[in-house]
Amino acid sequence: MHTPVALSIAGSDPSGGAGIQADLKTFHQFGVFGEAAVTLITVQNSRGVERVEVLSPELVEAQIRAVIDDIRPSAAKTGALGNRTMVEMLARVAVDFDFPLVVDPVMMSTSGYALGEAIDGLIPRAFLITPNLEEADAHDLESMRRAAARFAERGAKNVLIKGGHLTGDAVDLLRTTDGTFHEFRAARIGTRHTHGTGCALSAAITAELAKGTGLVEAVERAKAFVTEAIRSAPGLGSGSGPLNFFAR
Repeated sequence: MHTPVALSIAGSDPSGGAGIQADLKTFHQFGVFGEAAVTLITVQNSRGVERVEVLSPELVEAQIRAVIDDIRPSAAKTGALGNRTMVEMLARVAVDFDFPLVVDPVMMSTSGYALGEAIDGLIPRAFLITPNLEEADAHDLESMRRAAARFAERGAKNVLIKGGHLTGDAVDLLRTTDGTFHEFRAARIGTRHTHGTGCALSAAITAELAKGTGLVEAVERAKAFVTEAIRSAPGLGSGSGPLNFFAR
C-alpha cells in the first residue's frame, strides 16, 4: 500500500500551534506521513514570540537532502525561513525537486514578530505560493486579484491569496496557472484563537497534493479543515491560542 509523504521545511514552535509542529499534526490528520527539516528555533507561546535563532543553511540543506535521499516526499512546503541566505539555499536545492513545493511566505508571526526576508528567489520554484493580505499588499478582492497577477509575473505558477483579515466573510482567492480565479468562502468566526492558521492551511494543501489531489480540490478541502479547526479551537492559552488539529 502506498503511503503518501509530505515534507515541511519550517521553524519550530514549542507551544505546538504553528510551524513544523502544526504542519506535522495537519499531515497526520490528512493521513499523510510527515517529515520536517527545521530552519529556526523560536521561544514563543500563545502570547507572542520572544526569541528566534536561525539555524545554518548548510545544516538545513543537510536535513532536506537526508530525508529526500531516503524517504522521498510526494509534496513539500516551506514556512518561516529566517533570512535571505536560507531562502537562497532553498531556491538552489528546490531546482532538483520533482514534487510540488508550496511556499508559505512567513514574514511575520501572528503576534507581529519578524521571521523572514523577501522570498523572491524562491517564487519561481514554487508550485503554489500562499501569501496573506499583508504579504500580498492587498485589502479587498480586486486588489487580491491584482496581487495574484503580480506574483504570477514574478514567476509563481499558482497563487493563493489568503483573505482571513477581510471585512465580512473570510475569502481566499486562488489564481491558477492558466489565469483562472477561484474563490473559497467561509463565514467569519469571532475568536482570538487563530494561531497557526496559515501553517495549517498550507500544510493541508500540501498533504492533499501529496495524495495526488488536484489543486482546486486540495485548497477546498484545506479551507474546510481550517474553518472547522478554528470553529472548534480548544481555547488553550491566554493569547492567540492554537486551532483544533483533530478537526474533521
